[in-house]
Amino acid sequence: MAHRGRQNADDLLAAELAAGKTVRDAATAAGVAERTAHRRRTDADFKARVGALRADMVGAACGRLADGMATAADVLLALLADAGPDVRHRAAVKVIELGVKLGELADLERRVAELEAATPEAGGGTDGA
Repeated sequence: MAHRGRQNADDLLAAELAAGKTVRDAATAAGVAERTAHRRRTDADFKARVGALRADMVGAACGRLADGMATAADVLLALLADAGPDVRHRAAVKVIELGVKLGELADLERRVAELEAATPEAGGGTDGA
């Protein structure tokens, strides 16, 4: 039973650290000593778990932001028809800026995909010679 208690504390500690809490605050939330939290952070498996949890949190946040992007784009495009010339100007500048950035990202994505496709899977493109 004690092992399960440690597992629960480790799970909570990892989640708190992944969420960006300080070691002291994460330790307090998990009910462990700060020294224990520092020691757990040196364990490779624990560090990997914190990293995986953080990646999941970032992925979830990205998904939520992506859901709102279409609506945000509609709002921005609607501002192009605003009665105020300053608002129309700022909206037009932002649409152009974002369009250029999107084009650059799409180009980079295409180029990376081409490089990955050209790289042999075995040895990552080098033969060690």
